[in-house]
Amino acid sequence: MAKPATVKIKLVSTADTGFYYVTKKNPRNITEKMSFRKYDPVAKKHVEFKEAKIK
Repeated sequence: MAKPATVKIKLVSTADTGFYYVTKKNPRNITEKMSFRKYDPVAKKHVEFKEAKIK
């Protein structure tokens, strides 16, 4: 069987609250690290979330 093309990644808040989102990424299409502005409920505002590996 073929391995799945997508890998799970963690989007960690840059506000240092410890909050993170888990999402999927296809590393064949998107080679650079992902970053989004999303809502951090701990900080109660929109902040930058950057990609990190799931341990």
